[in-house]
Amino acid sequence: MHDMYFKPLDEEERKKNQYLEQVNHAPYFMISMIIMALLVLFTTTVLLGVF
Repeated sequence: MHDMYFKPLDEEERKKNQYLEQVNHAPYFMISMIIMALLVLFTTTVLLGVF
């Protein structure tokens, strides 16, 4: 196994990492809204189907 040597990041690599940190996030708000909408739709369908 080889030793790993880390060099300090240069400015271009810092900018790339900063951009990826901003972009690379899961859309948790949109996912939660879709789940809530599906839950409301399912509940409405069940309630209308009962009557």
